[in-house]
Amino acid sequence: MTAVAIEANAITRAPPARSSARRLLGLYLLLGFSAGLPFYMFNAVLTLRLARHDVDIVIIGFFAWIALLPTFKFAWAPLLDRYDVPGFSRFWGRRRGWIMLSQLGIFLSMVAMAFTASDQSLPLTALFAILLAFWTTTLEVAADGWRIELAPTQAEQGPIVAANLWGYRSAMVAAGSGAVLVAAWADWTWAYLAIAVAAFAPFPILAAMRPEREETKGRARALIAGIFASLIILLAVALVTTLVGWGLLSAVQGAGFSAKTNVTPVVLAVALLPFAALAIALPRIRRLPAGATARMSAFAAPYVELFWRYGYAVLAVLAFVSLYRMGDVLTLTLSHPLWNEAGYSLEQIGVADGVVALSASMAGVALGGWLSTRLSLVWTLAIGAVTAAAGNWIYIWLWHSEPSAFILYTSVAIDQFGNGFAGAAFVVYLSMLVSPNYPGAQYAFLSGFAFLLPRLLAGASGTMQTQIGYDGFFLLSGALSLAAIFLLPVIARVKGRSPI
Repeated sequence: MTAVAIEANAITRAPPARSSARRLLGLYLLLGFSAGLPFYMFNAVLTLRLARHDVDIVIIGFFAWIALLPTFKFAWAPLLDRYDVPGFSRFWGRRRGWIMLSQLGIFLSMVAMAFTASDQSLPLTALFAILLAFWTTTLEVAADGWRIELAPTQAEQGPIVAANLWGYRSAMVAAGSGAVLVAAWADWTWAYLAIAVAAFAPFPILAAMRPEREETKGRARALIAGIFASLIILLAVALVTTLVGWGLLSAVQGAGFSAKTNVTPVVLAVALLPFAALAIALPRIRRLPAGATARMSAFAAPYVELFWRYGYAVLAVLAFVSLYRMGDVLTLTLSHPLWNEAGYSLEQIGVADGVVALSASMAGVALGGWLSTRLSLVWTLAIGAVTAAAGNWIYIWLWHSEPSAFILYTSVAIDQFGNGFAGAAFVVYLSMLVSPNYPGAQYAFLSGFAFLLPRLLAGASGTMQTQIGYDGFFLLSGALSLAAIFLLPVIARVKGRSPI
């Protein structure tokens, strides 16, 4: 058993108050690594792969909607708090059981993407990318709920969030860089297979851990039962995803949408619907007596409690979180196609996505996590918004410059530093909004809603690029990130009622 595994096991058996900072950091470094590896593979690496296969920029933009799936993780997050994974959870506990199931899903989805890497069937490419996004998100939901339970205060959250993001970003960047370099040396099939194997590495570490309870026995039997049950669950999820995807695609084509349709106005209208629905529901929610959510369903209670506690102020909070990461999401969607069109090689992109992005993002995460424990969150969030905007605007300089390794690496470093800093401050802020009664579900809702508008717009990014160019696109994305600053005086005064 590895040292990290031993430390993680100690945390599962010890009360949070007695868990050392070192053990928590080791655990969340591992969990961050587990979730970070697959992220680029259905996002930035996939957009680059499609661009190298000469897929239209508008279609590439549509693929960014796959990243919308994590936005709706609140829909299945309560299931992870309520149900066990057969076999796995009996021996290793509910949280680790879901993590192990998710890692199997991640591995098989990436293998499927590897063997369809020619992208001759874009619907098939989209199906396996959606499954990869689903299981990656499920892994994050299980880990996030655990983190908030183990470290409920702002002072405890800062270092743990930093460690988690170090693991997440190092794995994410290493996956992006590694996949691109393998594709340059071999092909995209080998690139996805290599990352699939790396993503599966934490599974045997988790399987080697001691049981959640000392009296639990039968590791081999639990492992076999868990794998068998997981395969059934994975097949069922794939089947449902195929049917839903086919239905949605048929409906979209039937409505007359195509690559030539300007979808931006439609996207903006759809993005306003949750705010309108919530504004209508809030008066009734605010009138609920204290304790009313305790009598509600396991699905509704966490979200009703959140709206009850913050009231109308929740609209300002949701507007702020929707804007804060806007630039990062939009930049991630088109940065790789931009590098490709600007004439940079796969080897140069691989280095930029590797050591350059990793070093810069780690520095940003470290500084953002550290300042979250030293300054008020309002000031840390403001600094994060400025650094994130600068990271977007730097690509205008890159686009108008002759291809140069120095320009590419400098741009990526500035972008990733701002992304890391803002990301660390943002995670701490969201963690402070949740109730200790519903940490997993409420964090899943807030962190998912934060990316609803950005990822909706990201799907229209190809359309926007054809209308305003790369320079106009990155100027706009940076301005949207900076706009979140104007809501800071409002959210600084938001105080919730005592939790129900």
